[in-house]
Amino acid sequence: MIKLFKEEPNFKFINKRYIAFALSGLIILAGLAVFLTRGFNWGIDFSGGTLIEVGFQKPTTVNQLRASLAKINLGDAQITRIGGENKFFIKTLASLQKLNMKKGENMEDIEEYEIVAREIRNGLLGEGGRAQAAAGKIDLNNAAEGETARFLREKGVSDEDARESARLVNDLRKSNDGIIGDFSALEKAGVKHRIVTLLRSAAFLGDFTFLSVEFVGPQVGKELRRKAVLACIWALIGMLIYIAFRFKFLYGISGIMTLAHDVLVALSFILIFRVEMSLTVIAALLTIVGYSINDTIVVFDRLRDNLKIMKKDNLEAILDKSINQTLSRSIFTSLTVFLTVMSMFLFGGEVIRPFAFTMLVGVVAGSYSTIYQSCAWLKVWENYFLKRKKS
Repeated sequence: MIKLFKEEPNFKFINKRYIAFALSGLIILAGLAVFLTRGFNWGIDFSGGTLIEVGFQKPTTVNQLRASLAKINLGDAQITRIGGENKFFIKTLASLQKLNMKKGENMEDIEEYEIVAREIRNGLLGEGGRAQAAAGKIDLNNAAEGETARFLREKGVSDEDARESARLVNDLRKSNDGIIGDFSALEKAGVKHRIVTLLRSAAFLGDFTFLSVEFVGPQVGKELRRKAVLACIWALIGMLIYIAFRFKFLYGISGIMTLAHDVLVALSFILIFRVEMSLTVIAALLTIVGYSINDTIVVFDRLRDNLKIMKKDNLEAILDKSINQTLSRSIFTSLTVFLTVMSMFLFGGEVIRPFAFTMLVGVVAGSYSTIYQSCAWLKVWENYFLKRKKS
């Protein structure tokens, strides 16, 4: 095994346990203060709402996009650029009431989020695009395949040609990040010349396209929050049972307090830095639980062996020796994971960044807690621990 130190180190970790407890306590209290004042930055998974991925043909800024949305009372929508691309996520909790709209008689079968998405699309079209849409023209960059086929049939195109042309238009959009830049590209893609001529006069090409539209209802978001909390609780209980079975119950309690520490520290940083709380972040928290307990079990395993061969030493010396014996492994393991997650955070783009950020905090907190928390709790309960060892 590769060793970081030429000789086994002899750091005194346990006698600094109260400093470690105080540092962790301050971080967790800071997170609690933010939670009580601002709460979590809930993602659409938990808060409900509409999430739209939109791509633009021309360079667009967040401010330009927000200015367009402000015209339809959605200037407060959350807008996130996707990496360095000309694509954005628009997240809004907008309702018809906020848009000053009511369902018309011909809208009864349309879901509210679809109407909200339609209004956002109209807001982004601009005056020129809205004028063309009002004149009965179809936006080929935003029309679904079935909508394009129906439009062509209404213009006198045969059903077979309409369906084939709509499919070719849709395939061309997919191959060009959802946006067709020029009508000439349609003919090159195989659309018949007479149909391209028809589309030039009866359709237009918008400067943007909706790549995806997702909606989560408020009740679904509430249920997902409940299940996320239960997932974390059951994960901790499962770890408690496993460690208690493999070692002793007191080890399990110490391990659970260590894992709870890691989760609470990660949640504190999520709150302080306003990281969006989504299902991917919950996945990161559960990954932290699994990662952190692995390091803790290695230390506990060495501790169990040392208790048998260091019977004349006091508990603090045995705990310090166990941590020092596994220190090289802990550092190398944490460093390799940290570098991997750091590359995800720096180069993975906006979508994966909340997951990577949570993992970064978790890796650091997990490594720190393995050294300063897991065995330190056993020292705090030394009297109980010695009684169990003698029995």
